[in-house]
Amino acid sequence: MRAITRRGALGLGAGAAAAAGLVGCGSLTSTDPSPAGGSGKHGSGKKGSPSPSATATAKPIGDGSTSFTGKQPHQPAKPVPLEPGQEPPQFVVFSWDGAGEVGNGLFPRFLDLAKEHGASMTFFLSGLYLLPESKKRLYDPPNNPVGASDIGYLTDEHVKMTLTNVRRAWLEGHEIGTHFNGHFCGGSGSVGNWTPAQWRSEIDQAKKFVKEWRTNTGWTDLAALPFDYDKELVGGRTPCLLGQDNLLPTAKALGWRYDASSPGGRQVWPEKKQGIWDLPLQQIPFPGRSFEVLSMDYNMLANQSVNSTNAPSHNYPGWRKQSAQAYIQGFRRAYESNRAPFFVGNHFEHWNGGIYMDAVEEAFRHIAAEKESGADVRLVSFRQFVDWIDVQKPEVLDKLRTLDVGQRPAGGWKEFMKDSTTSPSPSASAA
Repeated sequence: MRAITRRGALGLGAGAAAAAGLVGCGSLTSTDPSPAGGSGKHGSGKKGSPSPSATATAKPIGDGSTSFTGKQPHQPAKPVPLEPGQEPPQFVVFSWDGAGEVGNGLFPRFLDLAKEHGASMTFFLSGLYLLPESKKRLYDPPNNPVGASDIGYLTDEHVKMTLTNVRRAWLEGHEIGTHFNGHFCGGSGSVGNWTPAQWRSEIDQAKKFVKEWRTNTGWTDLAALPFDYDKELVGGRTPCLLGQDNLLPTAKALGWRYDASSPGGRQVWPEKKQGIWDLPLQQIPFPGRSFEVLSMDYNMLANQSVNSTNAPSHNYPGWRKQSAQAYIQGFRRAYESNRAPFFVGNHFEHWNGGIYMDAVEEAFRHIAAEKESGADVRLVSFRQFVDWIDVQKPEVLDKLRTLDVGQRPAGGWKEFMKDSTTSPSPSASAA
């Protein structure tokens, strides 16, 4: 493995296109003091507040770091099974690895964007982002020295910013998953070598850092996180997409509902792996190239600038357009064919001048415009998607899985879905 910075690492993914299989979950490096993104709109059209209030009287949990505040706000209606002949919605999940705020305004920028369009996202919080560096010896990572981490600990001020934004995210309807802790991708201590028991230790510690940030910081002037993390946490994404096979037995024992760690997935309807929904990053078209790229900002970077996070700026406009179009073409391929859910992963980073943040915002706005024009496009969190797929009839999901990447249903959706108990026609056409 080659480290790209002291806080990020490069991994190699599996899949049909080796060049496109680069997977990275590099973490926060920027301390750019640029302001947060502008206020957005959500529902009523009122400007967003960075500090929304809980809708119920909070009941402290443990040391008061977290609290029970009732049902999470801004959730979709209870999902129902598809009817015979009904076209499936186009689900789109935008997710964020690490989910810390380091003063560059990226976390609130995308919260504002989601609020403007009534969308939900998933934020995979790294537990260490709520642990002060002065307390780093509280972390005992598997196969690594006590206190070690391949991502940097945040400053106290950035821990506070992260707490503020995580609290806001949940109150605005987003999911808080986990990106675990130390982000070890290389050597003998790599997460790829961890046993199920070691994954359990890592998860227990990640949850503990979230549930006991008040004890670990001594801060009494910040509001509690408004959720019970034992109940909130139902899925995650591993560092560099490594170690899923040994994670899954532990995830299942903990009652998790999905995992987003598979490297090199395809745009088809998902299946369960070891009893857990397997929701991978996906290979999508890469405009101007003969191979596909995984649906994550780091993989765009790795293919465009050979892993450099600060390449010559004259390349930025073309790379930004290429990255935005990759997401847009991935969305359109699914929407116009098999309606497989579309999964996108990103990091709050200013790599190559911030072009990947601009690209994902452009793609998000393009997809949101489809939704707002009346199309049945749903911008949801992983948890919300799993809520929907869990209520679908098994035979309906089996039929949807017969559609390959870019394959339209033969005869149209009404004909294809009219009787899910029969096998589909072999004459389905490619998009």
